[in-house]
Amino acid sequence: PTEAAEEVRDELVLENEVGLHARPAALLARSLAGLRASVRVRLGDNEADGASVLGLMGLGARKGDRITLLADGADAQQAIQQVRDLAARNFDE
Repeated sequence: PTEAAEEVRDELVLENEVGLHARPAALLARSLAGLRASVRVRLGDNEADGASVLGLMGLGARKGDRITLLADGADAQQAIQQVRDLAARNFDE
């Protein structure tokens, strides 16, 4: 049996200079590895799987853009927090 969990939703504004370009997208995807959560990142009408570097880059999210994080699964809350922590550190740029 799988653990039922409600979807966790959060928004954040990208403050790093390059937005979700190659390195930040890779860090985001890597930070979710091993978690029991499915994370999606939404910018406007477009959405990408948080585990897909190319998908994240394809959003074209830039500095100042507001993205929405959607996560479900047993580790959904932790997944959202990890992304928030990365963003707060400007993706270590």
